[in-house]
Amino acid sequence: MKIIYNDIFLKHDTGHHPENKERLRAFKNLESSDIIDGRPYLELVHNGQYIADVEMKCKLGISLDMDTLCSEHSFIAATTAVGATIQASQTGDFALVRPPGHHSYPGKGTGFCIFNNIAIAVQNLVNQGKRVLIIDFDGHFGDGTSSIFYDTDKVLFLSMHQFPAFPGTGHPSAIGKGAGEGFNINIPVPPGSGDDLFIDAIQTFLPVAKQFKPDVVAVSAGFDSHKSDMLLDLRVSVDSYYRIGQIISQNFSNVFAVLEGGYVPEVLVKGVENFIAGINKEPKIHSEKIGDTDIKIMDTYEHYSNSLILKLRNYWNI
Repeated sequence: MKIIYNDIFLKHDTGHHPENKERLRAFKNLESSDIIDGRPYLELVHNGQYIADVEMKCKLGISLDMDTLCSEHSFIAATTAVGATIQASQTGDFALVRPPGHHSYPGKGTGFCIFNNIAIAVQNLVNQGKRVLIIDFDGHFGDGTSSIFYDTDKVLFLSMHQFPAFPGTGHPSAIGKGAGEGFNINIPVPPGSGDDLFIDAIQTFLPVAKQFKPDVVAVSAGFDSHKSDMLLDLRVSVDSYYRIGQIISQNFSNVFAVLEGGYVPEVLVKGVENFIAGINKEPKIHSEKIGDTDIKIMDTYEHYSNSLILKLRNYWNI
């Protein structure tokens, strides 16, 4: 896995917003890749009226909502982010992009997200007859992605996220509907959770992911669960991102990833580098130590986890 990046992502101007260009400027010696045009793929997920509205609002510098800012070059940055993610899905690489995407719905952008990069790439794969596992380890629930695939059995969505936190959804009781019942797996971790619970979340539900037998694994890679990130209250270290990469690469062979959150630039760099090293089965690059999670927080997590296991036993061997 290698990085796919283009300098156009720096032109999505959000000023001093937490999701700003300094996130990517912190990466040194990045080469600007040739990236395919993402516009032909937008309607795989988004409706035409929304796409036209986004283009118009970007030209005028009108925000999509109070958190999701637009500027003159935001539309080309967002469509290039889609193109980079499509490209990553074809080459098994990491799309280092902004704006992020997993909070975006077919007709609505929110939570810093304009177009849902990973959902578009996944739908493109589904249209080719592929079964796709989405692992979303961003500290916020990927509500847009979950909603888009909530009623299909062609995509298994597995999300580890702080609960409660923005966007306020992601409860373990939401397991999908219709053909997709049992294919939406929300694993909440309470505020104050550390490495032990974050890694337990993926390991506990890994058997379901393997039973799904995906052709491709798509990763929404967010790094805002880190202990220093100001938007959440988790206590995860950069070691966990390496371990997650290891777990994925040890169990699945066809993997790509796209950047979501992570708002402390120097930590974001370490997290991405560790995750890619884990995927590539290379030595860990960065390490730090954090204590185990408090017992009361662990009890809350186990309540969530056990209730989810009971629900999923109707659909999977777990």
